[in-house]
Amino acid sequence: MASLDAPPTQATSARTDTREDARTDARPDTSADARMDGRTRLVLVVLLVAQFMLAVDFSILNVALPVIGEGLGFSLGGLQWIATSFALAAAGFTLLFGRLADLLGRRRVFLAGMGVLGAASLAGGLATTPELLMAARVAQGLATAAVTPAGLALLTSAFPEGPLRARALGLNGALMSAGFTTGAVLGGVLTDLLSWRWAFLVNVPVALAVLLVAPAVLKESRPATRPRLDVPGAITVTGGLLALVLGLTGAGEHGWTAPGTLVPLAAAALLLAAFPLVERRSAAPLVPLRILARRTVVVGNLAGLAAFATETSLVFLMTLHLQDVLGFSPLAAGLSFGVLGAGTVLGGLLAPRFTGRFSPRAALVAGGALQAAATLALLGIGDGRSTYGLLLAATFAGGVGNMLAIVGFMITATSGLPDTEQGMATGIATMTQQIGITLGTPVMSAVVVTAAALPDGIARAVAVNAALVALAALASALLLRRR
Repeated sequence: MASLDAPPTQATSARTDTREDARTDARPDTSADARMDGRTRLVLVVLLVAQFMLAVDFSILNVALPVIGEGLGFSLGGLQWIATSFALAAAGFTLLFGRLADLLGRRRVFLAGMGVLGAASLAGGLATTPELLMAARVAQGLATAAVTPAGLALLTSAFPEGPLRARALGLNGALMSAGFTTGAVLGGVLTDLLSWRWAFLVNVPVALAVLLVAPAVLKESRPATRPRLDVPGAITVTGGLLALVLGLTGAGEHGWTAPGTLVPLAAAALLLAAFPLVERRSAAPLVPLRILARRTVVVGNLAGLAAFATETSLVFLMTLHLQDVLGFSPLAAGLSFGVLGAGTVLGGLLAPRFTGRFSPRAALVAGGALQAAATLALLGIGDGRSTYGLLLAATFAGGVGNMLAIVGFMITATSGLPDTEQGMATGIATMTQQIGITLGTPVMSAVVVTAAALPDGIARAVAVNAALVALAALASALLLRRR
């Protein structure tokens, strides 16, 4: 029997490439029964609750950072590492844990990650020193790196390609984006009304509930033959991603020419460039090159990178505008993004029908175009509160478009691969998501500081943001065409 990782012949490659392009552009078969039974709904609820909680964790501490610094004695320079340490662990280890989920079992990795997340959240909520809180935050990031790809792989394995998977991914994407927005709002509310510690402790009962229900609901899935783990590949890609996140974080804090930015970015470039060479020589590669050669995987993930980087960084830009230009309080600014959350939820509900009627490619193109147009509209906001309505309307429309693009990205990047490789595919997609979330804000921060006045810098960054989204939509339209 031929090895699963053996390179296909030229003829086979051509047929596969043609089929994947046709599948990406073709309309999914909506004639099949797209109804979920009771057990399937329960599976979906368990996985969505976990993913929503992880999305909340990305942003829930942002508003609480100054209060945490005062309470535990963090230095001003050390305070940003509460967020950076989480991002480093979450983004750097995602691909490795996604592959481990394929090898060891998705449910096993999912449950272990949820257990670590609950314990780390409890430790963070009870922390009495900066060191204990940092350790808890790193553990939360590692748990996120394990749970997210394992949960997505369980999701894509539980629902076959077509309307059911599109609906599940639409709901998943909507709750992820809504969770990111909810985290900003919830962090402010909990910090103002209770204590910053509840930004950690709120995870504990949710994780416990998932751990109690999931073992009876989720079925284990793993390949019949367990290959060896590609240790050199894991070290190369994990080190490269850690260096990339560290460099991007340094760019936002110190600028693009600082040694703390250039050195890790150079190391990231070397390690990530070496990764394909390492994989080519591996008998059991972490990511087979034939997967990275698939047009749907490459283009889908590039479009997803743009979608996550631009929308999360737009929240940062509009936060600057609301607080530093219009004088809003942090809580009022956070509540203003409720309309963005509503837009993402609506987009997540519409995306499965859209992809069913048209195609995932159409969702990438239409969603990106709508998001780009809505972002451009934000150039019309001034330094007075009279344009506040325009900001709300534009962020709502942008949220709808962003979610269409994200669902199109997830379907495109995970379609056409066997269930045995869904952990790998979702690991790549999750890595794209987390790198995008981490990358967007430092890049836009660097654009903002190129202008003498803050409003001018924000406007310049908004224009760059819209251009990146439009470019991703155009690339999807051109590169995912049916032959």
